[in-house]
Amino acid sequence: MTAPGNAPELVVVARISGAYGVLGWVRVVSFTEPSENILEYGPWSIAEGTEWRELRVGEVKRHGQGFIAKLRDVASRDQAQALSGRLIAVPRDQLPALDDTAEYYWRDLVGLAVFDTKGQRLGRVDHLIETGAHDVLVIKQGETTRLIPFLARYVPEVDLAAGKLLVDWQDPA
Repeated sequence: MTAPGNAPELVVVARISGAYGVLGWVRVVSFTEPSENILEYGPWSIAEGTEWRELRVGEVKRHGQGFIAKLRDVASRDQAQALSGRLIAVPRDQLPALDDTAEYYWRDLVGLAVFDTKGQRLGRVDHLIETGAHDVLVIKQGETTRLIPFLARYVPEVDLAAGKLLVDWQDPA
């Protein structure tokens, strides 16, 4: 997905998971760490096909494990439910700079070419998943999918400038 024209680079930070109540509120699942950081970022944009549209957010509140938000242009439960599953993004410059050279935003890892220590290409980073213990890289090449823990002992090198990851990984025999 792209931002239109000369719009800033957008980074996905949340997902709308469904409607809340009958007045157009939506449930929001934050991908930020900690999850409350979602309250600090704006403006929010919502994915519409391959483009992004800026949302007019009225109010956001913590609710259970997630958040609820009142969107100004959404007045009914049906309108809110129609947004279910949509991704929410913010301009990249809203996110804090990373201090540690071993820290990465997931967005920066997706699409990197992956090579093992013998130089064999294993595919590209398709996405990451959070398991609680650590993040896991989902590497795809054709019909093959590999799950590799994103830990220093398995991923000794990340070269964003060259667009590649080096992994110390052997597939089970």
